[in-house]
Amino acid sequence: MITIDNYLDSHYIHRSNWLRAAVLGANDGIISISSLAIGVAAASETREPIVLATVAGLVAGALSMAAGEYVSVSSQTDTEKADIAREMQELQDMPEEELQILAQIYEKRGLKKETALQVAMELTEHDVLAAHIRDELGITEISQAKPIQAALASGAAFTVGGVLPMLGVLFAPVKGMEYWLYGFTIISLMVLGTIAAKTGGSNIRKAILRITIWGTIAMVLSAGVGYIFGVKV
Repeated sequence: MITIDNYLDSHYIHRSNWLRAAVLGANDGIISISSLAIGVAAASETREPIVLATVAGLVAGALSMAAGEYVSVSSQTDTEKADIAREMQELQDMPEEELQILAQIYEKRGLKKETALQVAMELTEHDVLAAHIRDELGITEISQAKPIQAALASGAAFTVGGVLPMLGVLFAPVKGMEYWLYGFTIISLMVLGTIAAKTGGSNIRKAILRITIWGTIAMVLSAGVGYIFGVKV
């Protein structure tokens, strides 16, 4: 027997919050650390400064990513709470007007005027605030901001992503390391794109192409900076 919970679980939208943060974090970790390592490797003849730069970048990047995600999503949460508080006050001050607003929303979605009003009345009787939060403000359990979840997903994903090019820094030959790092990073980005596409139910080829092109641009520019300045470390 198909239930609403089983039906929703078969879709991918409920994964959007943590998936976005995780993919963003992992992608940023791979590209940022690779770009940093490639830039330093292009101007270095020894491994130590490359390792030092990548370790510092990995730690700082993960913390910055988590903190930035938490602050950003918290701001969204504050806005949602403010809107909900305002909606609660409006429901107390002008319940009839709010009922009409709800009915108009359903009417615009295709219901007849009488049907829309009847639906609005029934939903209002069941849970008036929930109905307005969902249909007037557009806030649902799926889309609702979760700062801690986003911060943890983003910071952890950045760390995992950053560790991949770090392995290249530790084991690849110093001479020509930037080329080894580029190849290793492209493979890592392709794997990330595949995982993200499968998890989110999107087109794998499109995800790989998008993530590879932008990753290549970032790394080429970083290597160019190292070559341009040409400071041997």
